[in-house]
Amino acid sequence: MNFEPIGFIRSPYTDKFGIPRQPGLVTAAEARLELLPPFAREEAFKGLDGFSHVWILFVFHQDCLHAGWRPTVRPPRLGGRETVGVFASRAPYRPNPIGISAVEHLGLERDTRGLALKLRGVDLLDGTPVLDIKPYVPYADALPQASSGFATPPRVTALPVAFSESARRDVELADPNGQRKLFELIAQILAQDPRPGYMDRYPERREFGIQLYDLNIRWRIDDREIKVIGVDPLAALELAR
Repeated sequence: MNFEPIGFIRSPYTDKFGIPRQPGLVTAAEARLELLPPFAREEAFKGLDGFSHVWILFVFHQDCLHAGWRPTVRPPRLGGRETVGVFASRAPYRPNPIGISAVEHLGLERDTRGLALKLRGVDLLDGTPVLDIKPYVPYADALPQASSGFATPPRVTALPVAFSESARRDVELADPNGQRKLFELIAQILAQDPRPGYMDRYPERREFGIQLYDLNIRWRIDDREIKVIGVDPLAALELAR
């Protein structure tokens, strides 16, 4: 079996840390599925505009492609302390590193970069290869009576997300026209508390960073709030090293 990508994802998530654990949790996260020839044809999408959501079948790339697999994994949801079978998880290190995401689609767009499907609520790393697109069919795909095992609903922190004055200025400089929705994107991601489950072993650590687009987002958490303290261009950080 040989599969080739039909396109690649362009998303704000340029690093794995900070990506929401499931699709749809961060609605400000918009992306493009940039299609490759010969798949970049409008007629291949005829009828899709009647569906609000699509399934994206993709490949976990980067280090997952050649890392191999193990029969048991330690899900972050369980704090990295307990093991479950790989087939009882959505871990990226699998016999075949394939993933699925149900995301909102916003229609086709053709520009100087070619044909792309616009998406919202993604949990996909920038550069992810996509193998297929299928329409999401609510009467068959939504099963509200199904049990979800150890995958309990996501923890959303009760702490407010605030921006320091300097961080606000940084965001306004990085996203002057609001096209990237940086304020909403950062706030929604941090409200999900992207820290791994094992961080409760290190209560003294309070400052963290996540990477979005070409930016490093620095934030601090305490008992009262999550505060964004800086939004720095990655290029400037590289030059400072």
